[in-house]
Amino acid sequence: MRVRAPSRVAAALCVLVVAATACTSSAAGGAGDGLSVVTTTEILADLVRNVGGDRVRVDSLVPPGGDPHSYEPTPADAKKIAAADVTFTNHLLLEEQRLIKAVDANAREGTPNVSLAEASETYGANVIPLVENVGLDVLWLGLRVRGDGKQRGATRTSQVRLTATAVDGPGELVAYLTESLGKPVTYFDSGDGLSDVDSTTLPPAAHTHLNWAFTAPGTYRLTLRAALLNDGGDPVPLGEGTFAFAVGVDPGGIAPTVLNEGHTDLTVDLDTGELYTFNDRAGGTSQQVVPAAEAVIEVPNKAITTVPDDQRFAFLGAAGASVHQLPQAVLGKHVHGEIDPHLWQDVRNARAYAEVIRDTLRTADPDGAADYDRGTRDYTARLDELDAHVRDTVAALPRQRRHLITTHDGFGYFAHAYEMSVAGFVVPNPAQEPSVEDVRKLTETIRNLKVPAVFMEPNLAQRASVLTQVARDQGVRVCLLYGDSFDERTRSYADMMRHNAQEVARCLA
Repeated sequence: MRVRAPSRVAAALCVLVVAATACTSSAAGGAGDGLSVVTTTEILADLVRNVGGDRVRVDSLVPPGGDPHSYEPTPADAKKIAAADVTFTNHLLLEEQRLIKAVDANAREGTPNVSLAEASETYGANVIPLVENVGLDVLWLGLRVRGDGKQRGATRTSQVRLTATAVDGPGELVAYLTESLGKPVTYFDSGDGLSDVDSTTLPPAAHTHLNWAFTAPGTYRLTLRAALLNDGGDPVPLGEGTFAFAVGVDPGGIAPTVLNEGHTDLTVDLDTGELYTFNDRAGGTSQQVVPAAEAVIEVPNKAITTVPDDQRFAFLGAAGASVHQLPQAVLGKHVHGEIDPHLWQDVRNARAYAEVIRDTLRTADPDGAADYDRGTRDYTARLDELDAHVRDTVAALPRQRRHLITTHDGFGYFAHAYEMSVAGFVVPNPAQEPSVEDVRKLTETIRNLKVPAVFMEPNLAQRASVLTQVARDQGVRVCLLYGDSFDERTRSYADMMRHNAQEVARCLA
């Protein structure tokens, strides 16, 4: 029995729960003491409290230790949003799409609903591209939507549905996601026939990572059909494309362009309706578009792996059976766009967030303008001190020691702002033993750079088997960095950044 990607029921449920009380929400929104503010994450909630002080009451939808990349909204969240006077998201596709849909569907008309990462750029925030270069020795293959589709009526809560309509090949093709705790979620599976359930959805301008498994060597052709889903409207057909795979066989003669390294996505263009491959073959510095009919994706024999002895993976075949598989590389559901959304890892960007928050609260509560101005002045002064502290702490490290190896590619801003380098990140599949290649590459990175420590996030500790194994074998430390969330020990943004700086300095010294 297949486990399917979650439907849009969660978001719809949130809307339905609120529908019965919508007529009274506006009256309730301002009830009680202070302005009611809802944020998606604890980090944003802490920033709002520091700006708003006693004039605000703040709730975070993602709970302590939760992952905004995968958090699913609940009916209780919908009620909080509907009662709020102001809502703040980070967005830039940081949050799970259903969470964004719940916010946009339930925020009361006329109340501010602000995406801080996007708004902060006009306040001086520095944004950087999200460069993914795991360095796999086989192709890293995902799915992507390019374009914004505004001429088709698309918004940030729209989705593009990709459906597998045909698979031609000597065996079965399965595309599936391995979630954070090792649970597989199947998107396309030709093993029991294709139907409308062999589909997945992505927001505009987003991409995601999948495993691609093939049960026998040979040439395969996968046909995908795309449609735009706008809230309340019929699906808008986009286009269809057929993609070729050379699995364990010579790709020569199948198509003019062989794709066998770097990062490639099977892509639908929301503006033109075309389907093609979008290829990153230079570590994020350049991309190449190849039409589906002109490309063949090579799945070499070094991609052979065995089916885990775990009933959850029975859809791949019997335990111990061989399959060719292109790995998803990054464990868990990571749907994101071209810009790295983790802006707050640069304290100067958090300063810009605070200024956006100030101006938003002033609009919602003009009587408190002087208080919000005062709170922002005090807080940004503390943030300036914090930025200097982080900068000075990291600067005390010799440059040859400033290398980060982590479990999650969420520290690009930290490295960029404080003159470090991201030497690698590893998020393995806990349902399988680490491969020899995983261990070799990480071991070589640690040896070559003489890295004395690697880092994991407290909420991602269960994902860190390869990292901890190699660290133990090489005699290096495993230390903690906070990325997307707090825990019981660290309960504020300032504490989080101070800890990160001190942990880097302590562990890499």
